[in-house]
Amino acid sequence: MDLLRFTTAGSVDDGKSTLIGRLLYDSKNTFEDQMDAVEQSSKQRGDEHVNLALLTDGLKAEREQGITIDVAYRYFATPKRKFIIADTPGHIQYTRNMVTGASTANLAIILVDARKGVIEQTCRHSFIASLLRIQHVVVAVNKMDLVDYSQEVYDQIVHDFKDFASRLDSFVDVSFIPISALNGDNVVDRSENMPWYEGSSLLYHLETVYVGNQENHVEARFPVQWVIRPQSDEWHDFRGYAGRVAGGVFKPGDDITVQPSGFTTKVKAIYMDGKEIEEAYSPLSVALTLEDEIDISRGDMIVKTNNPPEVNQDIEAMICWFSDKPMTPRGKYILRHTTREVKAIIKEVNYKVNINTLHKIEDDKDFHLNDIGRITLRTSSPLIHDRYKRNRTTGSFILVDAQTNETVAAGMIA
Repeated sequence: MDLLRFTTAGSVDDGKSTLIGRLLYDSKNTFEDQMDAVEQSSKQRGDEHVNLALLTDGLKAEREQGITIDVAYRYFATPKRKFIIADTPGHIQYTRNMVTGASTANLAIILVDARKGVIEQTCRHSFIASLLRIQHVVVAVNKMDLVDYSQEVYDQIVHDFKDFASRLDSFVDVSFIPISALNGDNVVDRSENMPWYEGSSLLYHLETVYVGNQENHVEARFPVQWVIRPQSDEWHDFRGYAGRVAGGVFKPGDDITVQPSGFTTKVKAIYMDGKEIEEAYSPLSVALTLEDEIDISRGDMIVKTNNPPEVNQDIEAMICWFSDKPMTPRGKYILRHTTREVKAIIKEVNYKVNINTLHKIEDDKDFHLNDIGRITLRTSSPLIHDRYKRNRTTGSFILVDAQTNETVAAGMIA
């Protein structure tokens, strides 16, 4: 079975955690003791119904306030597919948590309260999903039971969202589903309360959406994590390079170049779990052996000779600032990219983005917590990279404060 990673986003009280709880419960992915604990907690809180949001809201502060604060990951499966859910917070002050949770997602579910329609937070989450190159989006119009399952309300929200999304460039597939997470309408089973809706339920869409086109199978990239030199009689002269394929396909006999040294050779063999395999592709973790003895270490990248990556020291990128401490002008940080770590200085702040209006703010160069914008970095040694829109692995990085070891920003190379 293949795996779908998806994230949920929406404003406060739009019902993200309730939706995931309903999805887990109705698809028979909860245990009896879990449900007993949720029922008991619901009674103690004085809730009228069994509060399915408690299946994902695990922090004490989340349960007290009825909001999501941290990213909660949940795993479940159906006979057709396996899923990893990242339940991300809706509060504006937790934007960094949403960026973290959505960074590996193939699909985003953006919840809209049917009573409120498309609001600033909806635009904010849609922009972040677009920035992170999430190509598949499901707009789940929740709480339809509170607007008498009105088709007119639903149609207006669809019109408003399409109007905003037309200004975003990365969405390939946008679907709209009217639901009631509290009652289960159109979550796992089709609802009888909305006969005017002719589409599928949310779970059916998640099971059948095709996301295989998100992997870059053209440009072969292999960041080296470790050099394998076993001291044993069986593998006496073995020298392998371990890592995870970040793009493309590698086969024995392929002409490859090692960056940044520029030495060329051929792939001799590929191993996975101690056995030889015929090809390696993203996201397999494998070990490569090469025809020639070349000095290769962690941080180097093995690429196919006919599709080289970009190698330079001046990097332009969109970043989201994670730290409570503001960005330091001309500040020095550590940049971690794939398996490589280099020193970097913030050369220039190009602009910040008002992510509610999508306007560029060029006169405000101060980056604070949750700010998003474009900067130029200068690295101490050349960075082997692709643009984020071509490869999410080799096009992303994090900035770390060298003194505190705090992750201060996530970046996407432009």
